This record gives sequence, structure tokens and C-alpha cells, in this order.
Amino acid sequence: MHIRAFIHRSASRYVRLATPPHRLESEFIDEVFAPSGGLATREQLLSVMSPKTLAAYVKKGAVVRVWHGVYALCPPDAIGRLAGLDLMTGKVIVACMGTAAQLYGFDTEKDDRIHILDPGVRMRPTSGLMVHQRIHAPLRRVDGRLATAPAWTAVEVARTLRRHRALATLDAALHCEACTAAELDAAIREQKGRRGIVKVRELMRHADGRAESPMESEARLVFIDGGLPTPELQYEIVDRCGQMWRVDFAWPDAMVIAEYESMEWHASREALKHDRIKTSRLQECGYSVIPIVVDDVRNNPFDLVGRIFYHLDRAALAG
Repeated sequence: MHIRAFIHRSASRYVRLATPPHRLESEFIDEVFAPSGGLATREQLLSVMSPKTLAAYVKKGAVVRVWHGVYALCPPDAIGRLAGLDLMTGKVIVACMGTAAQLYGFDTEKDDRIHILDPGVRMRPTSGLMVHQRIHAPLRRVDGRLATAPAWTAVEVARTLRRHRALATLDAALHCEACTAAELDAAIREQKGRRGIVKVRELMRHADGRAESPMESEARLVFIDGGLPTPELQYEIVDRCGQMWRVDFAWPDAMVIAEYESMEWHASREALKHDRIKTSRLQECGYSVIPIVVDDVRNNPFDLVGRIFYHLDRAALAG
């Protein structure tokens, strides 16, 4: 079945052609989107179709509205959404906060909103866009985009979060090697006096790039607040069969291990089998293995600390 569409403008008139939808999309729409890396403005699209046709394509999902007056053929990632803002404003947009953290690889909060520095043109924040005033923020280029520097970003994000998530952000920034501890310390000094900076300065003593997930960071802060001895992180143990296992937390002298069990990771049969083998092999080596789940960390932290103290004390009495 054919549809009627306006696809060419000539001498301020549309040439009306009967064109199948797939030909319209492949022969004309793709050509409009190609020059800007998969993005196009409303004006560019109206050069090959009528407003009614554009609305129809948006309704059926063949064209996606990214920002006001900016469209794409498919939902763009963060870099594509930033490029769309470039196209909309005619400015080079700078990413900050969670968006910058995502570009560097340490976005622990999975914030879907785009966070940018004020580009100096009038922009209204929306449900998907946050505009921030940040004077003297250092910038760096990542994946072809300008963003606030990684250490500055990590400290700024951490300032806005509760303690357990703030530590997770600091750990993640170190783990992915986006910045060093010295750079984080410098960023803390640069943001002196700002809301939440005292909390971040105190947490920086405990930041550790060996943490491999935000929940491991949260669990470690429970240990710290509960007064437990500092565990070894990502501790390696060779079992009686010669196989090496790495555990989240270990108190080697007491032969005690704690492992965080993610619900997502343990959803598959293979993951469950792997963990059963791992636990049995470590127990054969004489280790007490303490499983930890999210409820232990967030809802029952005192019970979790008590369980670990019990095993540590029992090892001390046995020794």
C-alpha cells in the first residue's frame, strides 16, 4: 500500500509523490540523518517530508524525538544525546555530574538524565535534562566530548549522595582508573566549603579501587562503621585441587571469608553451580564462608557485623 508524502521542496513548493514508506525512509530520511551522525533537526526533516508525515513517523517509532527540534532514527546513547544538544543550541555542550561519570565509566547511580554545564543560552531543565552552574570546573575530553575532569566529577557526584553510595562512587572512580587517589584529594581541596564535602573528605580515607561493585563498597562501609577489623579485598586462595579463587572480603589469619551474592549474578543455573563449587572448595581449605545479600547490608547491618564478629572471635578462641 502506498502513502502520499511531500519529499522534495522546489521553488517554495512541495512536489507530491506516491512513495512506499520503506523507500521514503531508505532513500531520503537516511540521507538527512547521515551528515550529523544519525541526528537531524526538524527543519532538515521538513525539507524532505511534510509536518504531518514527520508526526506519523514519530508516532510509529521510525523517527525518535531526542530533544525539542532534534530527532534520530533510534534512541541515542549519552554521547548521541549530548550531540543532539549541540545541534539544538549551536554550542559545544559540556557533560558533568552523572553524565560525565558515565562517560568515564564510574556511574554507580545509573542516572538516565543528561547533566550538562550551563552553555550560556536559555535552556529549561526537563525530566531528562539537568543544567548546572559550575564555575571553574576543570574540563577534559573523553570519547570526543568535553566533560568535567574525572576526579572533580567523582567528588562532585559523591557530595550529593548518602555515605554508602558516595563511597561506592569514589571506589568506582579508582577501580576504573579514571583518576588517582591524589587527584581525588586535590579535587576535594578545590571544592572546599561546598555542601557535602566534609563527608567526602572523611570517606576518602576508606576509598579503595579494589572494590568491584557498588554493593561491595556498601558492605565495606558497614564493616567500618561496625568496628570490624579491616578485611583484605579481592583476596586470592588456592584450593586443594590447585585452583585459584578470589573472594570479596577475607580475614586470612582467622580463616574467615565474606562474599557478596548479587541477585542478578546468581539468577542463572551456571552462576549458582559456580558458587556452590567455590564455597565447598574454600570450606575444604578450612575457611568459614559468610554469604552476604543486599538485605544484610541495607536492612540488617548490625546483624551482619555480629555474624562476622562471631566467626572472628571463634577463630581467636580456637587459636
